[in-house]
Amino acid sequence: MKLNEISDNPGARKGRTRVGRGIGSGLGKTAGRGQKGQKSRSGVAIKGFEGGQMPLHMRLPKRGFNKPNRLEFAVVNLCDLQRAVDAGRLTAGQTVDEAALKVAGLVTHPRDGVRLLGRGELSAKLDVVVAGASAAAKAAVEKAGGTLTETHQRTMADAEA
Repeated sequence: MKLNEISDNPGARKGRTRVGRGIGSGLGKTAGRGQKGQKSRSGVAIKGFEGGQMPLHMRLPKRGFNKPNRLEFAVVNLCDLQRAVDAGRLTAGQTVDEAALKVAGLVTHPRDGVRLLGRGELSAKLDVVVAGASAAAKAAVEKAGGTLTETHQRTMADAEA
């Protein structure tokens, strides 16, 4: 016996039922869809309808709130900055702001500003000017000999969120 000779037992796999193929098949004419109405037509699916019972998505409790005017920052990590310096897209000692990050290809859409986060290592001395930064990122930039300036002033509402 070879692998290409292995097959299922006869009758182990049932073929696809072809509906709408004549009265003798038992599934001719209406093809098992019943008579008339929305569900007998093609392209119709009544999603979430449970026969008049309250649907699951309406039975579950609603939670949370999306603040419509929240600020959305573009995120840059320390490892991204270091990679750009190693590749020559940023130079050590230069001031790194939104425009420089855009030219270096680290940010495409700055949105409400750029936020620097502390993932990875930074060894290059950079003067970074961003809208916001995490405490770990600030410490890493200063440890590398650079400076970090935050342009976005946090309000009490931001601190609570």
